[in-house]
Amino acid sequence: MVKYKVEKAEGVMYQCQTRWLSFKSTEGFFHFWVSSVVISVWEVVARILTGGDIINYNEVVKISDAYLLPLVSELYGLEGYEIKLVKAHDGGRNVVYTCVKEGIDAKILRIAFINDRSREDFLGELEYVRYLFEHGGSVSDVVNSLKGNLLEERTYDNHTFFICLFKKAMGKMLVENNYRYREGVPITEYYYNCGKVLGNLHQISKGYTPVHRRYSFFDKYNAEYINELIPDSLCLLKEKLVQLFKTLEELDRNRESFGMIHYDYNDGNYSIDFDNGQITIYDFDNSCYCWYMFDLASLWTNGVGWIQFEPDAGKRKKFMDDYFITALAGYRSETEIANSMLDKLPLFIQVNLMESVVDAFEVMRNNDEEPECGEELSFLIKCLEDDIPYMGFFHEMYSCEEPFEYEKRNI
Repeated sequence: MVKYKVEKAEGVMYQCQTRWLSFKSTEGFFHFWVSSVVISVWEVVARILTGGDIINYNEVVKISDAYLLPLVSELYGLEGYEIKLVKAHDGGRNVVYTCVKEGIDAKILRIAFINDRSREDFLGELEYVRYLFEHGGSVSDVVNSLKGNLLEERTYDNHTFFICLFKKAMGKMLVENNYRYREGVPITEYYYNCGKVLGNLHQISKGYTPVHRRYSFFDKYNAEYINELIPDSLCLLKEKLVQLFKTLEELDRNRESFGMIHYDYNDGNYSIDFDNGQITIYDFDNSCYCWYMFDLASLWTNGVGWIQFEPDAGKRKKFMDDYFITALAGYRSETEIANSMLDKLPLFIQVNLMESVVDAFEVMRNNDEEPECGEELSFLIKCLEDDIPYMGFFHEMYSCEEPFEYEKRNI
């Protein structure tokens, strides 16, 4: 998951679940420019257990330069492409490159080096992306190697690297356009399209039968894993998460409510063609079998950044209601969702918070860091421990001056 550190600027700050951006307002509500973005530099320590060795991100980049990139050029016919390293982000699990050649569609190269996923996991992801693309999903398609493979695997110095190539999505991310939408077009078109493209993916998923099956929600998220990952000092949090799992276990898992989902749906994982508003989704790294409502709850949380500095909780609530009505209309233009499942939106927002908390502790573990609980993580934990709904966005604990922050905890 992406994280940005910011210098707070005059005007408005936008926040979604995975990034913070500062920018000054010009005219009106929807026109912004980025004032300051500082991407945190990370040094991920990946635990590659083969032979007990440890390999870090920078070492993988060196191996790529010396060994993998020449090999990849041959595997995928990338001779003549300019291959550039994409800056890494906190919590990232891959080394990523852009591949550009004049007159030819750009590509994205991904090299995975952390052993948290098996070959079957990668194949499950890539086969799903290919299925979505072939059935009309607005996703960045996988590019086969010259051998006809979706996935290539290479070993160097006892370390295994999983390699895949994708078509680069048309357009650019919102952040790359300074969080300005299409000139002369209401922002509500964007809200609607966010729901529509997600609904289309879910509709296609309802007909998907995998060859290599990705993991299901409870394969990862269960009491045993939570107890192992989260410090014992957070005993109330552990208790609440176990209760959350028990509630989820009682829900239907039929084909209309449960299937393959993106599981990380936010504006850092899709691009917008600003000529026509078309959204193209990518980064299915976390895709798994889960309730479709999880992605819909992510869609809800993605809206809070547009209104987070409003001091009046009633106005924040009104904005979020209108935003989600529009996004849901887009979603329902492509697929159905039962009202009985929509009623569980607060539950699945809590599940989104749970995933963010788990991800934060996983990043600390993978970076070989001592667990700590800063203001942002403390806010998420407070919402979960005290059963505060809707990310605390309408609760008295919320501060529009320090959005989504709570006093740091010692753990």
